Amino acid sequence: MKRVLFILACGLMISCGDSDKRKSVESSDASEIKKDSVESPDVATIEEDLKKKGYQTFSYKAGDTTYLMQQYYMVFLKSGATRSQDSTEAAELQKKHMEHLTWLYEEGYTSLTGPMGDDGDLRGIVVFNTATQKEADSLANLDPMVKAGRLKVEVHPWWVAKGGKLK
Repeated sequence: MKRVLFILACGLMISCGDSDKRKSVESSDASEIKKDSVESPDVATIEEDLKKKGYQTFSYKAGDTTYLMQQYYMVFLKSGATRSQDSTEAAELQKKHMEHLTWLYEEGYTSLTGPMGDDGDLRGIVVFNTATQKEADSLANLDPMVKAGRLKVEVHPWWVAKGGKLK
């Protein structure tokens, strides 16, 4: 139980860090996407730029709003086959795991990260903002917990409106 609370606290610290930076990005994304015109040049420009960088996108109009959809990659972190580390080694791996997740976020590779709230096989979720599934998979597999076999990854493409937010 202590381990679960520690993981949740660490995940919360990462998700709360740089909130001002995220707020400014969210508000700028929302202002770029929510336009009243049928063919918003801002949405078209953003979409063109993303496509040039290799991202999968499409846009659609609903009412007076044009939505820009982008493909992200949802990575499920699952219990790995090697979970026999002693408490000292597991704590060191957890520290390195959190450093890796922080690095991914700071470099702009991830958008959301967090542990699960139970003690099941699914340990956490990371949403990658990368151009390809291969890139998301490669970055996820660099995680020290994955390298040690304590976690394994499962990657799935996931579509969401650019600038969307959790409520």
